[in-house]
Amino acid sequence: MSNIPAREKFENEFLAFKSQLDSYLLRICGNREDAEDISQNAYLKAVHNLQNFLGRSSLKTWVFTIATNLARDHFRARQRWSVNCQDNAREDAFAHPERIDKMKEINTASPAGAFEIREHVDFCFTCMAKTLTLRQQVCVILKDIYEFTLAEIMDITQLPEGKVKHSIADGRQILKTIFQKKCALVSKKGVCYQCSELNDILNPEQDRQMEILKLKMHKEAQRRTSKDHLYRLRTELIKSIDPLQSAGTDLHSYFLTLMPSYSDQAVNTKK
Repeated sequence: MSNIPAREKFENEFLAFKSQLDSYLLRICGNREDAEDISQNAYLKAVHNLQNFLGRSSLKTWVFTIATNLARDHFRARQRWSVNCQDNAREDAFAHPERIDKMKEINTASPAGAFEIREHVDFCFTCMAKTLTLRQQVCVILKDIYEFTLAEIMDITQLPEGKVKHSIADGRQILKTIFQKKCALVSKKGVCYQCSELNDILNPEQDRQMEILKLKMHKEAQRRTSKDHLYRLRTELIKSIDPLQSAGTDLHSYFLTLMPSYSDQAVNTKK
């Protein structure tokens, strides 16, 4: 049993990837409290089963497997989000000014209530990934955001290679199509420009266009870059953000709590 890590070694390794685990679970759950609960339960389950870890995978992969199984069980009977959830939230906010007042309150009162367009791109990715099947969502996020290898994703999801590859390919294609049709940052025909609207509301003295021009994917989109390349630029941006430690984590956590109620076309999550 020489491969079984001592408790101290486990604690040190766990702390090294805990922030990644927590942000992964937030992106899977779409809710900070759920993510925190699952992360804590995954830690406790890993400690309890430490003697069963034989070192056939990395400790990080093993803990992500435990956490993913817990998340899958938690969301098995829940619903995927509608691709229109953010649009519905926008309409409701303008119809009910108290929603906007709440945003402004968090923005001014919380030390983590800032609004940054780049963080809203990350929030949007989380929302749109929630429209995928749970299998697609997990595989895409593990691969494109956390850079796990195909073999590691097979370990984490307990899926054969073919199903993992199909889940990644199908999930990516769905997301690319959504962003190309909806996101005004990358398409002149995009119907969603919430990041601009929210910036005007919460940062009225800021030059919105200057902030947008800081985004590489927006600049590249002006050159009619392929949607594959724009998707890669989007995921590179997202990889640079820790949604639990960002300047606007409280604001976007509030936004996330609203999204399920606006998924008017949600469908049952499938494995």
